[in-house]
Amino acid sequence: MRHLIPFVKSPPLVSVIRLNGMIASGARQGTLNDQGLAPIIERAFRKGKPAAVALLINSPGGSPVQSSLIAARIRRLSEEKNVPVYAFVEDVAASGGYWLACAGDEIHVDRASIVGSIGVISSGFGLQEFIDRHGVERRVYTAGQSKSMLDPFRAEKPEDVTRLKSMLEDIHGTFKDWVSERRAGKLDGDRDLFTGDIWVGASAVEPGLVDGVGHLVPLMKERFGAKVRFAVYAPRRSIFQRFGARLTGGILTGIEDRAAFARFGL
Repeated sequence: MRHLIPFVKSPPLVSVIRLNGMIASGARQGTLNDQGLAPIIERAFRKGKPAAVALLINSPGGSPVQSSLIAARIRRLSEEKNVPVYAFVEDVAASGGYWLACAGDEIHVDRASIVGSIGVISSGFGLQEFIDRHGVERRVYTAGQSKSMLDPFRAEKPEDVTRLKSMLEDIHGTFKDWVSERRAGKLDGDRDLFTGDIWVGASAVEPGLVDGVGHLVPLMKERFGAKVRFAVYAPRRSIFQRFGARLTGGILTGIEDRAAFARFGL
């Protein structure tokens, strides 16, 4: 009721947006994407006139497009509302997760957090020998010579690989431009930080990938006073998830999620 009493100033409010999981398009439970996060991010910036927005990130990455859309939305609202953004990394903010972290005006990590992996990857399988051994004949008809690029049931074509690598380089260039823009004046210009390598905790401070080691609550109290208030915003879990139930789609998403985190030993 304090905020309803005239002339009584409320303590500063920090909106906390929890960004946890793989970044992927679609409506799958447990993934981060712009469509699902849009109303959450909008409320965090607009509700209660926050003094700042804090991003609590734990993501091994995923879709570069969704990473870009989410980060762009955060920056747009930050500039419209003139509200600073602080990013805090939990276990990992790698690849697309680091893309999200760069939406913050400052990035802070735990001493054991993993950050970086500024690169782009595409992976798949070649199954042409498998179907040959089992007497399966692949039949594909296309209009357009590139329509069947990198068919996993056919032998790899050098021109398809060249084209794919060109696409990956384009996306990588966009990623590098974003990091360079958001970390301008902070990155170590004498080091190549865009190789896909990762850093742990304080080791990411020297090259300028993060601003320091620190946790959300104490740092926000340091910046906005001991009485600062927090409002947490996160995707809602379905009733199945609340009671531990999982559907097939959720199981598959969970396997993908664990595999992505496992790349960083988590």
